Amino acid sequence: MIVRKGLDGLSMQKLAKAAGCSPATIYIYFKDRDDLIVQLFLGEFTRMTESALLHFDPAMSFAEGLKVQWINRAEFYMENPGTMDFLEQLRHSPHYERVYQLMDRRFFEAMGNFVHTAIQRKELIPLSTELYWSIAFAPLYQLLKFHIGKKAFGGKKEKFVLTEEIMMKALGLVIKALTP
Repeated sequence: MIVRKGLDGLSMQKLAKAAGCSPATIYIYFKDRDDLIVQLFLGEFTRMTESALLHFDPAMSFAEGLKVQWINRAEFYMENPGTMDFLEQLRHSPHYERVYQLMDRRFFEAMGNFVHTAIQRKELIPLSTELYWSIAFAPLYQLLKFHIGKKAFGGKKEKFVLTEEIMMKALGLVIKALTP
C-alpha cells in the first residue's frame, strides 16, 4: 500500500479494510500509524541487512568484498523490489531520523570497518561516505531499476535484462574508479 500510494496514502482504516480486519486489531500490535511505519521499516531493514552481510567479511579485500555486496544486494533487490521501494521512500521522509536511531547497527559497523580497512590497505581512495556510496552502489541500483522496470534507457523498445556479465562489467568499472 505504501509503495503504491506513498506514506500519505496509508491509513489504519484503509489498511484494516485491505487486510480484512478491524482497525482495532491493528492497534493491538501498533501504537499508531507512525509506529506501524517504523516497525515495518525496521523489520525490512533487518532482512536487507541479513542478506547484505551473507558471506561478507569486513576483512575481505576491497574488490572481493564489493563483489559480495553487489551480488547480495542485487539478489535481495530482485527478490524484494517492493521492499526496496519502501525503504527508499522512508529514507526520504520525516520518519527517517527516528528509524535511523533504531536501525540494526551491524550493517553500518560492517560497512564502516570494510571501507576503513580498504583505505588503510590502500585498496580504496579516501572519500566522503556520500561520494563513496554514489560511486560504489548507485550504478548497481540503477541497473536493477532498469531490470525490474523491464525498460531500457531512452524509451528503447527492447527490455533491459541485467545479466551477470553486465553486472560484473559495471562492477569492474566501479572498482577501477575507486581504487588508487
